[in-house]
Amino acid sequence: MTLALAERLEAVNARIRRAAEHSGRDPDSITLVGVTKFVPPDAIEEAISCGLHHVGENRVQEALKKHSAVHGEACWHMVGHLQRNKVRRALDIFDVVESVDSERLAVALSDEAGRRGTVVDVLIEVNTSGETTKFGLAPDDVARFIRTAFPLPGLRLRGLMTVGPLVEDPEQARASFRMLRRLAEAAAGSVTGDDVMEELSMGMTADFEVAIEEGSTIVRIGTAIFGLRPTA
Repeated sequence: MTLALAERLEAVNARIRRAAEHSGRDPDSITLVGVTKFVPPDAIEEAISCGLHHVGENRVQEALKKHSAVHGEACWHMVGHLQRNKVRRALDIFDVVESVDSERLAVALSDEAGRRGTVVDVLIEVNTSGETTKFGLAPDDVARFIRTAFPLPGLRLRGLMTVGPLVEDPEQARASFRMLRRLAEAAAGSVTGDDVMEELSMGMTADFEVAIEEGSTIVRIGTAIFGLRPTA
């Protein structure tokens, strides 16, 4: 076990607890997903042994190599853009797909889940910052998309996801997180089920405390746990 990794993971968990308590929320209501892009399997194994229960990957091909090499038990989240031609391989690995951003992708996931006799948990990705470089539905399209995707038999809509804007001051990301929460609140009456549309995945290393203050239930954190990594 790498002491530095264990310390970083505990520090992140402590920050999550403080942010939740500051907001009057139960820290246990917030799920930490450790984003492992460019992180080697042995470091993922160590993080799991230190208590990390959820692993997030951005790319199917990278995840395929790691998933077979990591033997610790974890829930795997697809947090990057997913192409339809990689749906089959993605469902070999991932328990949750957080980045559903088109009707065609939703149908492809539902069809593949149906062929497997299962249901896949998904989140709808929303582009709350309006940045053209980001994936995700436009906020105005969310309600219509939910009405289309909710009846698909192979999907369980767990909630919404967004990537906040890249800013120096975390406060500048607050508007994006608040928008996602309000979109979820507006959608609450259009779907039913105890485990449907209850998750808000928002907040990363630079801004997760602000996201928690705005209602995040899933934070996706890489650098604060695993340190700086190569960018390609």
